[in-house]
Amino acid sequence: MNILAIIPARYASTRFPGKPLAMLHGKPVIQHVYNQVAAVLPDTYVATDDKRIFNTVNDFGGRAVMTSPCHRSGTDRVMEAVRIVGKDHNVAINIQGDEPFICAEQIRTLCRLFEDSSTEIATLGKRFDTIDEVENPNSPKIVIDNKSFALYFSRSVVPYIRGAERAERMKRYPFLKHIGIYGYRTDVLEAVTNLPPSSLEMAENLEQLRWLENGYRIKVGITDIETIGIDTPDDLKKAEQYMETMMKP
Repeated sequence: MNILAIIPARYASTRFPGKPLAMLHGKPVIQHVYNQVAAVLPDTYVATDDKRIFNTVNDFGGRAVMTSPCHRSGTDRVMEAVRIVGKDHNVAINIQGDEPFICAEQIRTLCRLFEDSSTEIATLGKRFDTIDEVENPNSPKIVIDNKSFALYFSRSVVPYIRGAERAERMKRYPFLKHIGIYGYRTDVLEAVTNLPPSSLEMAENLEQLRWLENGYRIKVGITDIETIGIDTPDDLKKAEQYMETMMKP
């Protein structure tokens, strides 16, 4: 299996413009992400629409490709990068450029899902720790079937636990948090990027619902490792504190 890793990274961001270049423990955020991914998948590239990010990646010895500024999503940017790189890959892995703590075992777990020939698209899920996290609409939930394929993704609390008090709901069902790393067979990636936005996608603002609504199957691997994404300047401060804690003897 020939796997290509793509890290989409835009400069423009409503909540944190320029976050791929924000400094975290002496290095740009995008360098932390790149180093984590490339240690597992040597064929790794950053896909960006900004020369500053492109130059930064080249300066620290990474590989980057320039892509269109007009993409609707990171998935579309990944598809363009796959075409630009132009090698013979069976699978493309999409790791967000704001995940400096993405773990090697999470990447390997995702890649192993493609050992099953029926896997078209893959992602990860993790058990929620608290009911407060379950109720956060910024943390999408996954409902899976008995073969670990996704039935649905939602910002709402799904499934609804009938007849249970709030404090009892997590005992009744293992709510699963979506971890936003994806893998695609490259022919499937090309197909899904040509699909128009779907009604469920627009309702929940979750791109993966477009794929489900059009009949594609998403295999879900389970991880017990939490990710620490950076969406805001406050998240960066927390990440810096976390790095300092990790560096202590």
